[in-house]
Amino acid sequence: MLAKFLELLRRDRQQPGPELLGRPPIRREKAYAADSGYVYQYTYEGYRAATRSDSVGREFVFECTSDRAARFRLAVFAPDESFAAWERSAGRDLNAVERYAIVKMQLFAILDESEHIRHDGEWPLTAEQVERHVAELDL
Repeated sequence: MLAKFLELLRRDRQQPGPELLGRPPIRREKAYAADSGYVYQYTYEGYRAATRSDSVGREFVFECTSDRAARFRLAVFAPDESFAAWERSAGRDLNAVERYAIVKMQLFAILDESEHIRHDGEWPLTAEQVERHVAELDL
């Protein structure tokens, strides 16, 4: 009976997407005190190439929790076009570290501005948000 139940669980599980790249060899859990009053713990899981509608970019995945019991995945989809406007105006490309810093600032903004998050979700990064985060980071 238990074997049949486990088989049903395996069959109903979602198939994972492409493998995440850039995952640190040792994952470090960090904490962020959001403006909402919740303190979230998060780990960076990695990124993967992604396409949404007609936009090509990268999906950055973080595993988060606010109670250390229920964990959820929060993904920031960073389309290449969101960075392009700033890169044209600045006359230079953002490197991978700068792009990650912008994505992480967006993660914090999501945690600050959203209701108490307790489920998987994906948020797109817009060109306006890139401009705001570049200014905050003084790049």
